[in-house]
Amino acid sequence: MTRLFLYGTLKRGGVSHHLLAGQRFVGPARTQPAYRLHQLEGFPGMVAAAAGGRAVEGEVWEVDPECLARLDRWEGVGEGLYARAAVALQAPHERAAAEAYLYLRSVAGKKDLDGSFGPTAR
Repeated sequence: MTRLFLYGTLKRGGVSHHLLAGQRFVGPARTQPAYRLHQLEGFPGMVAAAAGGRAVEGEVWEVDPECLARLDRWEGVGEGLYARAAVALQAPHERAAAEAYLYLRSVAGKKDLDGSFGPTAR
């Protein structure tokens, strides 16, 4: 099982959440303040921020290898749209390894979402 931090359309209530059918919801989570979240074209993109990072709100899920492969395809990992990478989370998840999909393309001119996206956004 892989622990994923999800911050966008895959979260509960999101338009892509159906892709997580049969997987285990661990709980709500926040990253360490080392990322930025941007509005793309109907979905968000999280990028690592060397300076000026913020905490991003999301959810932690445990997914099996079949689901992980499906999500990698959905997120365009093979096309260079996103990369799955380790992320640093805040308590109570700080000790468990987790990965998230980081956006790989330019976010220049894209709206900053101030750390939250979707139905559970502030």
